[in-house]
Amino acid sequence: MADMFGGLEKAFGEEPSDLKKHVESVKTEMKKSESPDVQQDYETSRAQLHSLVMKGQEAVDGILDVARASDHPRAYEVAGQLIKHVADTTDKLIDLQGKMKELDKEEKKGPSTVNNALFVGSTAELQKLLKQQKDINKDTETT
Repeated sequence: MADMFGGLEKAFGEEPSDLKKHVESVKTEMKKSESPDVQQDYETSRAQLHSLVMKGQEAVDGILDVARASDHPRAYEVAGQLIKHVADTTDKLIDLQGKMKELDKEEKKGPSTVNNALFVGSTAELQKLLKQQKDINKDTETT
């Protein structure tokens, strides 16, 4: 039984363990948002926010009926606050979408090599170098 794959090993010239290592190194990386925990948290948060928006809308309808019936300023104030809270919850729902997209963004890396010109020497040498450059510039301008 151990020699069952002997012909395959001769044909392909690789050990099964080497092939397994190659397959593991080629596997594609999963996006952060595709992990089961993140996906489950997203779906739970989204469902809760939808539920809050629906319940908030029902509460707004109810408090507006109460405000119309009582014609009391405090009832209208409460209705206004409730409407604001429902609007804030819908904003959170949209922010959740943005955060999921943000998870998949790849971080932009800066340049891998930075070449900085650095003068190593004394100030007197630097002044000589600058004077020579200035003289060269004057010569090229006159000709």
